[in-house]
Amino acid sequence: MRAFSKGIGNLKALVGHHEEGPLAIQPLAIQAPIVSSYNERIRPLLDCVDRLRNLKLMQEGIQLPTIVVVGDQSSGKSSVLESLAGISLPRGQGICTRVPLIMRLQSHPSSEPELSLEFSGRVVPTDEDHIAEAISVATDEIAGKRKGISNVPLTLTVKKNGVPDLTMVDLPGITRVPVHGQPQDIYEQISAIIMEYIKPEESIILNVLSATVDFSTCESIRMSQKVDKTGERTLAVVTKADITPEGLLEKVTADDVNIGLGYVCVRNHIGQESYEEARAEEAMLFEIHPLLSKINKSMVGIPVLAQKLVQIQATIISKCLPEIVSKITDKLTASVEELNKLPQHIKSVPEAVAAFMCIISSAKESLRKIFIRGEFDEYPGETEMHCTARLAEMLSNYSDDLQFISIKVEQKQKFLEEEISILEEAKGISLPNFLQRTAFLTSLQKMVNAISATPAKFVKQFWEYLQGVFVPVLMKHSENYPQLQSSIRRAAQNLVSEKREQSIDWVLQIIEMEKLTDYTCNPEYTATWHKLMESQDTFMDIINDRWKTTTLEINGIGEVEVGHLRKHLVVAEQAFDLKMRMIAYWKIVLRRLVDSMALHLLFSIQKLVNKDMETKMVNELIGHHGGGLERMLEESPSIADKRYRLNRSIKLLRESKEIVAEIMDNIAAYAD
Repeated sequence: MRAFSKGIGNLKALVGHHEEGPLAIQPLAIQAPIVSSYNERIRPLLDCVDRLRNLKLMQEGIQLPTIVVVGDQSSGKSSVLESLAGISLPRGQGICTRVPLIMRLQSHPSSEPELSLEFSGRVVPTDEDHIAEAISVATDEIAGKRKGISNVPLTLTVKKNGVPDLTMVDLPGITRVPVHGQPQDIYEQISAIIMEYIKPEESIILNVLSATVDFSTCESIRMSQKVDKTGERTLAVVTKADITPEGLLEKVTADDVNIGLGYVCVRNHIGQESYEEARAEEAMLFEIHPLLSKINKSMVGIPVLAQKLVQIQATIISKCLPEIVSKITDKLTASVEELNKLPQHIKSVPEAVAAFMCIISSAKESLRKIFIRGEFDEYPGETEMHCTARLAEMLSNYSDDLQFISIKVEQKQKFLEEEISILEEAKGISLPNFLQRTAFLTSLQKMVNAISATPAKFVKQFWEYLQGVFVPVLMKHSENYPQLQSSIRRAAQNLVSEKREQSIDWVLQIIEMEKLTDYTCNPEYTATWHKLMESQDTFMDIINDRWKTTTLEINGIGEVEVGHLRKHLVVAEQAFDLKMRMIAYWKIVLRRLVDSMALHLLFSIQKLVNKDMETKMVNELIGHHGGGLERMLEESPSIADKRYRLNRSIKLLRESKEIVAEIMDNIAAYAD
């Protein structure tokens, strides 16, 4: 920002900045009646903050330096503000201030005052005779004609000769008991508004206290102490000093309630006396009254209050302005970045095509990472999205299921019982001890039938899992176009359904092939069969000799009971051979069912990601259904609203930045 550093240094010098405290006060020369020449230098700073407030910069979460006027009901708050502004405010029973009243006081060289109210987006001129009525009418329009309150502010601008350059926010007086038709939760409503205004560190709390009460019992003190425990940003105004002068000196000297910025005792404006007469009476009161005259003159009178407020205001602005500049810059940068992250506002079909293909391209890359390359940096904590690992687990479980079912089938019957049954039914007029292929195929088909449901079940499980990953990835990459997501979801689900049916058809074909054909070129089959057949001679010896043990240890199978086979001597040898051949061959079949399944599914994934997905999506959104890309031109309400809010925010922040830059330049020029 132009001349920023120099401007800040000049700003500190301009307002008498020094390091004795957070808001150290220095004496100023007071001009009649309460206006200071200091105003000429403070006015540009105050105008700057007022312009930022009018721009509603605080809606962007950037707090502005503000003097907030709080007080219990009937504490004399209105009287103090009237004395500072030199005008009459609404009076009456109950709460008169029902909305935050932003009072902009500005010293005006003309003898003719200029007063106006700003609310509901319009400016309404008024005059001193009608200002109280105008405020009441505006309040009714904002908060309703009943006794309710509202947090929507009303701005009063007073340009008048002799007033201090100040901007203050007057808040509703605190009351605990609802009266005159007030809402039952009136205390809670008022408390919420007050806390909202006094909580920010940039707020100065002007706490109006009545001399007639114990300060420690005031609700306004209790509230301000919640947010300003040390009192370093609280200034107290003690009203009605003339009504209860006894003990007032002790109260403001002892400071039992931690008022860090000090006390100012004042006399209330009475009846029809002019404000000049009121100031003269006040000055005389604190000069000659036997008790009040003992209070230090730097702590009494409306002029002193005006002086302190102007000084405090200038100091807090000088303190906060650099931070405001920084916050505006940071917020502007963040808003621009957020706007740039929004999807392109599509205005034509070619732009829609480009945006749609970008969705497909980015989704394909994510799917390649998680389905093919085994990278999961996009979903580090979501293990269900770590697809290569999950698919490996699923395939391992599938292999275990096949093995388990095969073992379960074996355990249902005695050793060689099934094989002997098959051989008995397959026998014919042929050479003895010749193993017929029909018998082997019959045994094979029974084994294949036993596990035939498992591959199809696994395929369904696999595609169900894949859909649970596939669809969310597509939804994530199309989240900026919710108007398309239903079509994209439908297309994805239809594609997975088609792939699942293709896999099921493939599985059925594989199962049928295994039933009809007994073939392998894997040498492991022969090696395993020969090894198993090494036990055949021992087997035959046992069943031929009734005196020998009836159990046989077969390498690779374990111990089996063979005594029951002595009654089947004719086919026992063939049955043993058939069994050993089936065991050797079944290992090859199971491995083939697992290996071919892995190859099929990996190929299906590759094809789905690299080709099928794009084709399906294009057909769904551009093909015969039509209308998909046109829907992309219709920006979703949430995105449109966010774009509008960000553009409005950026415009406001840029204007605010220009306002602050202008005041910094002026300060630098003033100092030069």
